[in-house]
Amino acid sequence: MRFQRFFPARPLLAGLALAALLSACATGPRVRTDADPAADFSKYATYAFYEPLAMEQSGYTTYLSDRIKTSVRREMEARGYRFDPEDPDLQVNFQGVIRERTDVYNVPRSDVQYFYSYRARRYFAVPVWYDETRVNDYTEGTLTVDLVDAERNHLVWTGDAIGRVTQRSPQERVDAADEAIAAIFREFPYTAASAQPVGTP
Repeated sequence: MRFQRFFPARPLLAGLALAALLSACATGPRVRTDADPAADFSKYATYAFYEPLAMEQSGYTTYLSDRIKTSVRREMEARGYRFDPEDPDLQVNFQGVIRERTDVYNVPRSDVQYFYSYRARRYFAVPVWYDETRVNDYTEGTLTVDLVDAERNHLVWTGDAIGRVTQRSPQERVDAADEAIAAIFREFPYTAASAQPVGTP
């Protein structure tokens, strides 16, 4: 299982750039989650933020990390969790990472080639089909939220929102980060002090 994925290189740049992702597609970011199958979520009713947060390894906050904290608090409290920085059951950590990616794909193409027939003494057009290889370089960003059992310092649930990074205004960046947090927590199935996933009879 993953825990405290700290990437010290370009922490502020990564945090700001990843906020520019995740809303280029109408369907929003791609989300994936993982959970400790042995975790007892009925024990968790309070939360706080992990210290130091992975996104704040530089030692200071940013407008983006502050906005993500606000978004996380909204999602946790909507599920009944109470913020308690003194004695939390869960600690919330989050991180942003950007990576360069390359897509290589084939595009079907058609063309016409001309051949000379000595018998007919003229040229004939013959259709030709082939695949054209194309290469697309792009930047991918991942925003990760980890929920950690505070007593054991043990990861019990994690969610990633993944998308392509695009250039955006500061307001668009925080809006995209807010949507990424909402998308991640839509996949979080628990409410405070309950081990029964939402929607399970």
